[in-house]
Amino acid sequence: MKENVIKTKSFNFAVDIVMLYKELAYKQKEYVMSRQLLKSGTSIGANVREAEFAQSKPDFINKMSISLKEANETVYWIDLLHATEFIDNNTFNKYKIKAEEILKLLVSIVKTSKQ
Repeated sequence: MKENVIKTKSFNFAVDIVMLYKELAYKQKEYVMSRQLLKSGTSIGANVREAEFAQSKPDFINKMSISLKEANETVYWIDLLHATEFIDNNTFNKYKIKAEEILKLLVSIVKTSKQ
């Protein structure tokens, strides 16, 4: 059986986001932005999983589009956390690269599915 790349990457990214959230909330005492990051960053994979068993092609596109929106929001929170110096350059680059890779995959999936 062929590996589902977006499923694997979005799950692994969610795990990374949970770890970053723990760092931000428990060690740095940053609760607002980190909570938003946690919600959007884990929602990407949750919607990808929902899309796996979509009832129709439009339902699949809808779920993947929601994942795409969540990925875009996650990039925003990563940018904001970096701009406000809650995350350093190394952490920023690590998460930004992963988030943008997922974002690009989702754009491709949604575009292809709509054709």
